[in-house]
Amino acid sequence: MTEPQPPSLDAASTSTGDAAPSAALPFDTAVDCGPNGGEHSESLRTLAIGAVGVVFGDIGTSPLYSLRESFIGAHPLAVDPAHIYGVFSLIFWTMTLIVTVKYVFVILHADNKGEGGSLALLALIGRRLGPNRWTSLTVMLGIIATALFYGDAIITPAMSVLSAVEGLEVVQPAFKELVLPISIAILIGLFAIQSRGTAAVGKLFGPVMLVYFAVIAILGVMGIWQAPEILWAVNPVYAVRFFTIDPMLAFLALGSVILAVTGAEALYADMGHFGRRAIMFGWLVVAFPCLLLNYLGQSALLLRNPDMVANPFFLMAPEWARLPLVILATMATIIASQAVISGAYSVSQQAIQLGFLPRIRILHTSAKAAGQIYVPLVNWLLLGFVLLLVIGFKSSNNLASAYGIAVTGTMFITACMLGILTFAVWKWHPLLAGAMTGAFLLVDGAYFASNMTKIPDGGWFPLLVATAVFIVLTTWAKGRMILRDRLAEDSMPFDLFLNSVCDKVRRVPGTSVFLCSTAEGIPPALLHNLKHNHILHERVVILTVVTEGVPHVPSPARRVVESVGHGFYRMIIRIGFMDEADVPAELAAEQRAGGPFKPMDTSYFLARQTLIASKRPGMALWREKLFAWMIRNAESAMQFFRLPTNRVIELGSQLEI
Repeated sequence: MTEPQPPSLDAASTSTGDAAPSAALPFDTAVDCGPNGGEHSESLRTLAIGAVGVVFGDIGTSPLYSLRESFIGAHPLAVDPAHIYGVFSLIFWTMTLIVTVKYVFVILHADNKGEGGSLALLALIGRRLGPNRWTSLTVMLGIIATALFYGDAIITPAMSVLSAVEGLEVVQPAFKELVLPISIAILIGLFAIQSRGTAAVGKLFGPVMLVYFAVIAILGVMGIWQAPEILWAVNPVYAVRFFTIDPMLAFLALGSVILAVTGAEALYADMGHFGRRAIMFGWLVVAFPCLLLNYLGQSALLLRNPDMVANPFFLMAPEWARLPLVILATMATIIASQAVISGAYSVSQQAIQLGFLPRIRILHTSAKAAGQIYVPLVNWLLLGFVLLLVIGFKSSNNLASAYGIAVTGTMFITACMLGILTFAVWKWHPLLAGAMTGAFLLVDGAYFASNMTKIPDGGWFPLLVATAVFIVLTTWAKGRMILRDRLAEDSMPFDLFLNSVCDKVRRVPGTSVFLCSTAEGIPPALLHNLKHNHILHERVVILTVVTEGVPHVPSPARRVVESVGHGFYRMIIRIGFMDEADVPAELAAEQRAGGPFKPMDTSYFLARQTLIASKRPGMALWREKLFAWMIRNAESAMQFFRLPTNRVIELGSQLEI
């Protein structure tokens, strides 16, 4: 029953050595941290190329559909100069305010020991604040953002691959019937190769995306050359004028304009892999200028020929270059999809370590890079839902109606959590924190409100997925809390056990390790073993694994050992939410618990509870049944903690919750 604890929110968990940024200097000035919490040893250029290949894949492929959907989506616009200038101006200022200002210049500084993402931000706030009035709100926001991420992770591969393959219709209209089967084949192949790892293919991501960005920039320049007056559209006056001409249509158009910045959350989520400076460099020097040029080129094309609104991205290219462009765009969308899939694996691992998901099977696909993992259950669930989307919606134009709600919801929640961070953790001046948070909430709220109008046309799907994930996350976290309380009711105080039992029980040679979910009381497995076998080993270790609110805990600080007499030791192993729990390896490095641990003399005892749903206060009966089902189907603690199979003893019992 030993499982990682939820993010620790008590005062003790805040002593991690990182000081809060001052009000005068609102951002911390620490060097960029890599996956292991240290400085990136690679050059900025190398890291920036890697970031271009992974981080900007999703946002880089948004020109395939975002401008088009603004004009021919669920709320069509007239393809005339006023609307063309207005839409481009909205796209430009959306990219500037949301991606450049909000994410690049502000949120990238909210790193948790180098790691980013909603769960990392949740752990950072919890670790720095401890339990207070912000705690429940922050945890709820983090869980909702995580749930919305899974909805986005399902839509992104379907939308990206479909929109790229649909370029075949531009090359030859007769290819229209092939779009769906080719898209399905690509998606099945993409998910099927995940178990092999992405190390080899990943080396190509950066160069391929660099070529892609260069090509779309060149196409954009060619379009601008034909209608240079489009450059005036960067003036925000045209966006304001759009709202004065058609206020309601302009508001509804925000639901399509936001598609230009889908993937912005990846800048923050992938910070641990590449570092802040590399992502900032990649965006400001490569991605942003190339995307801007392409959107300008597409807008210029529509100024000259409004009839090309059906697919301006591919029609902007010369006829001879369209098939190669389809192939290049398809490769880019595969890369974008791969980044989202890998992100889903990483988020799942974090959720398990932080106590929001049950243990599930996680495979490592690289002997060198700990971050390269494969989660079979998540992989096949994603594929199933992606195929349902592709088959059900049939085209990227239809699918666009479902796209955007999860993205804008996550952005809005991130802005809320950033507000808590600036007020309560960074201690900014209230006027500065309030002005910045209010501005971000106003912008993100407007886009989210516009996307809510898509719910009847397909926007219900990501919300349905997010609701299901939210129920799973909260049920598991709440269920574990109730389970710990029920076990505590039957637990014997440690002092009483030592004084009344130890001297009366036969001791046998060797070491027994009892895994316990809390650092208090006697673990159920120990009591059951004593009840049935009537013996104790000469050395008994009560072991608890605790997940801290930091991505990584250095090895020397991981283990705390306390001798409590009679050959008993309490050991706490503290790991980060990006670390693995390898119990035998930790014990092998420990000498303070009565000497070294010999593998063939050490036995591990686990408790396996069979839960019975009841009407006792706690959760609704159906949630208790769901929690019991998750307990039954969770990966064995033996596998999760890498315990040797021939040295594990499981003792079962029944427990009402």
